[in-house]
Amino acid sequence: MADYTIRPAVVGDGSFLADMVVEAANWRVDATRPRPAVLSDPVYRNYITGWQRPADRGFVAVDAQERPIGAAWYRLLAADVPAHGFVAAGVPELIIGVRPMWRAQGVGRALMQQLADTARTAGFSRLALSVEHGNYAEGLYRSEGFAVVSSRGNRDTMVRLLG
Repeated sequence: MADYTIRPAVVGDGSFLADMVVEAANWRVDATRPRPAVLSDPVYRNYITGWQRPADRGFVAVDAQERPIGAAWYRLLAADVPAHGFVAAGVPELIIGVRPMWRAQGVGRALMQQLADTARTAGFSRLALSVEHGNYAEGLYRSEGFAVVSSRGNRDTMVRLLG
């Protein structure tokens, strides 16, 4: 098993969360978008701008040398705010990214489980996320209890009940 730990995300993690948004957006090996292009997209920008608002929660995985390797966080977004996985007001949207060399080693799963526990404790009954068709992470999401509730273009919105 890989040597990493998970800690709560803090205000100073905003730049790393932006890195993880770029990682998440660039899951396709053959279709990489430059960082400025990803971060200028209004949807991706909404996932990180102003981190850490009062309702924002997240976790950062760090390697043995305390270098960040992945993150998962959620935000509550309004219906009029562009987002890929908006379901309803009061349903936080999960965002996750893991550095490529740390994928398929349990980091994403551990981050998601920690975040789901935190959301449940905070009183949320559901978590939502969005995944592009063909993204290998969809298998992880399904195995963690997420199910497709809607599809738009090349993207599915998935929800997990936290009961």
